[in-house]
Amino acid sequence: MADYGHEILFGTFITPLNSPPQHAVDLAVRTERAGLDLVTFQDHPYQPRFHDTWTLLSYVAARTERVHLSPNVANLPLRPPAVLARAAASLDLLSGGRVELGLGAGAFWDAIVAMGGRRLEPGQAVRGLEEAITIIRGIWDRGETSLLRVDGEVHRVIGPKRGPVPAHRIAIWVGAYRPRMLRLTGRLADGWLPSQGRTSTEDLVRANTVIDEAARAAGRDPAEIRRLLNVNPPTPGHEASWPEQLAELALEGGFSTFILAGDDPAAIDAYGQEVAPAVRELVAAERGRR
Repeated sequence: MADYGHEILFGTFITPLNSPPQHAVDLAVRTERAGLDLVTFQDHPYQPRFHDTWTLLSYVAARTERVHLSPNVANLPLRPPAVLARAAASLDLLSGGRVELGLGAGAFWDAIVAMGGRRLEPGQAVRGLEEAITIIRGIWDRGETSLLRVDGEVHRVIGPKRGPVPAHRIAIWVGAYRPRMLRLTGRLADGWLPSQGRTSTEDLVRANTVIDEAARAAGRDPAEIRRLLNVNPPTPGHEASWPEQLAELALEGGFSTFILAGDDPAAIDAYGQEVAPAVRELVAAERGRR
């Protein structure tokens, strides 16, 4: 797998349970102060132990100045894509262009149905995600004067006006593991956002190949698609080798954004002040040598 040459970025995946909302906000502020690039939050609207993702993102945007913000990943079955598009564009405008959009096709269907969502079969969920991307980008496209019409199987919009236009081109990152979703990522998405704990390194490399092949078949350069990865802290005793492991994932696996999962303030500090600079130095040195 080639190194796609993207700038190496680092962020946090904050999932505090049974704690005051302010704790999540404090961790986001700490992420920015540690020099990291991105703050993300889970989006499980059916889980009462979590605080609402868009509320947190909006509050964090007001408390920070530099970091980018994203759901990791937005639960499409419970967030209508046209409304989600306007929410993301509005927060991007209010935050000065700091919002990105991670999207997921849905999981935990019993809980989704309990919240009023629709149960989807796997093929329907993939089609729904594709329709949602079309709707979201259509809402953002004020250069198109026609009313937006997408008469999909899962998502249907018949004539909403377009806008608002985001402050910057919001990236759409897809959380995907199975072949159909990976091929959709290669055809349509700006980034791929899996989690390290849910698959092996070998499977990550194989999935990257599927994305690349789908991108080329759609006439895209695979390098257009940023590869992001939710990573877990190293196990005790392996901290010293962690920068080398992340650098290898960048140079040989094509990943260029590493998002630390957890809610340990000390781990966030070390990630920003020690791990991120070490990985960037290793990657820059190897790129220079190549």
